[in-house]
Amino acid sequence: MAAFSYSLVSATPTTTSTAALSRSSTLFTIIPKFSISRAIYYHRNPSNGITVARTIICALGNNTKWTTATSLTPDSDESWRIRKLLDSLLVACTSLALSCSLFVADVAPASAFVSTTTPRKLQTDELATVRLFRENTPSVVYITNLAAKQDAFTLDIFEVPQGSGSGFVWDKQGHIVTNYHVIRGASDLRVTLADQSTYDARVVGFDQDKDVAVLRIDAPKDKLRPIPIGVSADLLVGQKVFAIGNPFGLDHTLTTGVISGLRREISSAATGRPIQDVIQTDAAINPGNSGGPLLDSSGSLIGINTAIYSPSGASSGVGFSIPVDTVSGIVDQLVKFGKVTRPILGIKFAPDQSVEQLGVSGVLVLDAPPNGPAGKAGLKPTKRDSYGRLILGDIITSVDGKKVSNGSDLYRILDQCKVDEKVIVEVLRGDHIEKIPVTLEPKPDDET
Repeated sequence: MAAFSYSLVSATPTTTSTAALSRSSTLFTIIPKFSISRAIYYHRNPSNGITVARTIICALGNNTKWTTATSLTPDSDESWRIRKLLDSLLVACTSLALSCSLFVADVAPASAFVSTTTPRKLQTDELATVRLFRENTPSVVYITNLAAKQDAFTLDIFEVPQGSGSGFVWDKQGHIVTNYHVIRGASDLRVTLADQSTYDARVVGFDQDKDVAVLRIDAPKDKLRPIPIGVSADLLVGQKVFAIGNPFGLDHTLTTGVISGLRREISSAATGRPIQDVIQTDAAINPGNSGGPLLDSSGSLIGINTAIYSPSGASSGVGFSIPVDTVSGIVDQLVKFGKVTRPILGIKFAPDQSVEQLGVSGVLVLDAPPNGPAGKAGLKPTKRDSYGRLILGDIITSVDGKKVSNGSDLYRILDQCKVDEKVIVEVLRGDHIEKIPVTLEPKPDDET
């Protein structure tokens, strides 16, 4: 008994008009796959009982050929029934292949229609900004400052939000860095990460003079994305900067600008003590941006957004950021010791305007407690004699050869010194100059 065979194979769609079995149908020109490559079809002539074998070579989407083979001798009725069964099976397989092909042909145009949307084309600098925002947003957090209030009638104590700000993840141990004025006066603090998960935070330590604070949250390490730490010593005016924060309590927002100035000086919002070497930028820093990161074009931290100067109160003014080189030393001390160990002279000095009225340049010593470094070294404070007349104290004119013209100069010099370091303080005492060695000590509260 002669056998028949068929096969299902993948076929590449054709773009030319190809006839099907009838040579007139265009059906097969849109079928992308499923074709019958070869089949032998048996036909029996009822008049003479001769069986004819026809070989069908059918590649869907390509030309189809019909070939009539030689006549075969009549077979038995049993073999004929088997051949009829195989014939029916061939027709069923052919129908199935055609159905699958038509289904694919119907779906393909719809899929092509959906995928015709042209992707948005961005410039190289735009792509870099988008990537910077996406990569650094998980490191920026939202901080809520809660204050305890007591109801005047029921005497119940409840917490109300009294402020908010931004911050960023410093390390995998859960340390969060922000401005001190963001957390000042808080009875409770909450930190919200980029995935909107919220955690109670505790204060590790803070430096009021530099307006820096460190918090800690107990969050899983896989949720903490430390921000890349950069360097601020080699910054240049004109280079691009990016500020990320939560202004007005909104979700993460990106503002861009350039460094418009370096080595600026602002006053701490907590103590009024000057902060030197501050970065000036025209990137918009709105309420709520305080404590957020200022990044360079590589996505590295170069400062903490801390203040804005604007006569109108809007974000159209000049923004300031504490440089990361200053912040890094403070954070390291806060994490290790819970406080900043800063050297002091141990004096209280007169306002700069008072010294200017005397016609001299320097820092006038008002008080030098005897148990402080300056008092131990012999610096003289301002006092009154037995007749009530004012006797001026020493006027500091330099420290270790560095000129001191006002209080800011003195602070700047002390920030560069270390605890237990011995410095030479030059003072104007009466009408002559004296040089006095002073050993600097750690700073207690309310000392200079």
